Amino acid sequence: MKIKTGIVLSGAVNVALIIIIAAFAYRDLTGILTKLSFVEIADDLNTMFLEMRLSEKNYFLSNDLDELRDIKERLASAKQAVGSMRADIVRATGTANYAALVSDIEEYEKTFPEAREDRPPDVDTEARIRAAGKKLREFSETLIRLERKEVHRIIENSTNGMILSFWAILLSTVALSPISSRRILNALKKIETLTKSISQGRFDKIEENPGNNEIASVIRAVNSMSLELRNREDELLQTKKLASLGILTAGVAHEITNPLNNISMIAQTFEQSYDDLDETMRLEFMKNVENEAERIKNVVINLLDFSKPKESQRALEDVGEVVNHTMNLVRNMLDVSAIDTLLDLPEGLPPVFVDAHQIHQVLVNLITNAIQAMQPGGKLFVATRAVSHGQFVEIEIKDTGKGIAPEHLPHVFDPFFSTKGVDGTGLGLSISYGIVKNHQGSIRVESEVGGGTAFTVTLPAHNATEE
Repeated sequence: MKIKTGIVLSGAVNVALIIIIAAFAYRDLTGILTKLSFVEIADDLNTMFLEMRLSEKNYFLSNDLDELRDIKERLASAKQAVGSMRADIVRATGTANYAALVSDIEEYEKTFPEAREDRPPDVDTEARIRAAGKKLREFSETLIRLERKEVHRIIENSTNGMILSFWAILLSTVALSPISSRRILNALKKIETLTKSISQGRFDKIEENPGNNEIASVIRAVNSMSLELRNREDELLQTKKLASLGILTAGVAHEITNPLNNISMIAQTFEQSYDDLDETMRLEFMKNVENEAERIKNVVINLLDFSKPKESQRALEDVGEVVNHTMNLVRNMLDVSAIDTLLDLPEGLPPVFVDAHQIHQVLVNLITNAIQAMQPGGKLFVATRAVSHGQFVEIEIKDTGKGIAPEHLPHVFDPFFSTKGVDGTGLGLSISYGIVKNHQGSIRVESEVGGGTAFTVTLPAHNATEE
């Protein structure tokens, strides 16, 4: 069943329940109003009987003929009222009681002709009149009492019905909502997990649910997107591999060709001028050949380090101690280059699970680049700090050098890209980038021409990652 259909069905059930409740409430309210109207009429009838009894008492006390006429007039009105209320009285008290009421009114009416207007009624007549009037009054009071009791019953039933209906709607909502909500939330959770894995480069697939509802359609669309992204990533990776191969080939050719050309020229010159060279000059020629061969060796070693990173030997390390050890390694370079060093290494930072030698290599490379960008003179700032509530530790290396042009910043980690001209191989930052990524960390750069450069290495804290 589709989600839309389920929502509509659930809403329809609730609307139906509300309509039923409203119908019963309207019925009860109408019944209450009818009963109240009848109670008012019954109360008027009771008042009429009461006034008749008062007139009756006055007549017996004073033998006033006006009181007798008043009783007869009220009696006629009472008969008319009882006739018009027949259906309500029958419904409230039953046919037998209604017939008894009519009979009591007629009996009460019959007692008065026996009373002479020129003299008071005798004791027996007075007793019969009083007895008949009492029965009328008791009947009207009973009728009112019964109707009021019926009104209270209707109100109580209506209240109970409202309460039961409220709980019925609430329970139906509580019972039906989690079913659809659970399906939607489970599907969203799967989609969230897949999108996170896609953002991390893993193009998984959600197991599709049978059916033709909206959730199944969304899952199929997300699976299709994941498959398409995987295909596009494979194409992109292949393109990048070809581009990197071209860069590597061009870089290696450039880096090796220059010293080979130098060796060739030195050899030719040495051969042609051998007889004219003394021992010292011959040694100098050989020293130059050795230097150029060393350049080739360094290029090959860096290339191997870049293409085949060594297996790391990781252990829990204190970031401050790693930085201090690195500073000891480069202390001589800093002193020779007249670089002022400012350290901000707070204690108590979370430990990191790293290969200390590889992190030393990264930091030495970054500090060496900073020195070369500043010398002679300048200031080097090295700081460590915890970020993201202690989940990561950052190492910042900032210099006051000449900075990097904005158009060069996106390429500083590319292999064989260098801003040093012939003095750099362009592999140092690429190797450093690979080491940091291999530690599940990141490295970023910020620079301003003439304002210096800042490299920030971010490593996961030990309590935020698995060994």
